[in-house]
Amino acid sequence: MLQLSCIREFENCNSKVWFVCWNPSGTILASCGSDKKIRLWEKNSQNEFRCIQTLENGHIRTIRSLAWSPCGKYLASASFDATTCIWSEAKDWDCIGTLEGHENEVKSVSWAATGKYLATCSRDKSVWVWEFDDEENFECASVMNSHSQDVKCIKWNPKFEIFASSSYDNSIKLYRKGADDWLPFCTLEGHTSTVWSISWSGDGKYLVSCSDDRSLKIWKEVEPDIWTCISNLPQSHSRPIYCVDWKHKSQLISTACGDDSVKVFKVQEFSNENAELVLNLQSNQIRAHDEDVNCVAWHPNEDLLASCSDDGSIKLWKIS
Repeated sequence: MLQLSCIREFENCNSKVWFVCWNPSGTILASCGSDKKIRLWEKNSQNEFRCIQTLENGHIRTIRSLAWSPCGKYLASASFDATTCIWSEAKDWDCIGTLEGHENEVKSVSWAATGKYLATCSRDKSVWVWEFDDEENFECASVMNSHSQDVKCIKWNPKFEIFASSSYDNSIKLYRKGADDWLPFCTLEGHTSTVWSISWSGDGKYLVSCSDDRSLKIWKEVEPDIWTCISNLPQSHSRPIYCVDWKHKSQLISTACGDDSVKVFKVQEFSNENAELVLNLQSNQIRAHDEDVNCVAWHPNEDLLASCSDDGSIKLWKIS
């Protein structure tokens, strides 16, 4: 078993913190929430995390999600004001562009591993792909209406040029670029309620999902363009699971939940003809926060886990 020890609690942001994510080098943690601000946290010489910059005046409503570009020089923010802002390090983290087009709240944003594309999804049931050029211009490359309900999360594969979206319609869709447009090529069904979050394994061969039905599922391509669930952990929490994150350099998966807890699972192979995977609980932090835990994010290089909550706090957890 592993132990989670809280080693840092960042200053209270006095509002719901919806999302946290590390930059590619792991030197900065970005957070956002209902106060319509983005905070950048960096470790100082005293080994303490301090807010080095607050990004504001980009959105007029809650900021729901963030995504770093692969180079770490840009940060994208998705907001309930139906826009996505692009912030540039070279411009002292000023907003250099606002992507408009969604008709309702933008719930999630994700950057392709090549840095060439950005994907967004919205309560308006649509998924958009944006193309980013060397002149820092964004152009809409595709609009897809493949889901029948609110789209909650979107994630690019870290190794292959495909991405996934999850929805209030209980399904997950996979997309790739066709001859002239981006198109969905596979639908993953199995959850019985909203699929809140998805995360890819480091090698890009597996996708983990979490749901309002309190289950975790792992999906794998078993034949060309055919993905199936190879691991199912029902009732892994007592309330809806809002976020799942797969640590890319290990077989650890973390979850954030409405039961105020943070859990860590280990992925282990189960030798049989179906090549199934088993999720074993390694750590259960029952009262990780005082209210719903909205997001968890693994550090890219260290055994650290960040979490954030409705209680306005951000915590760092050391795994031992």
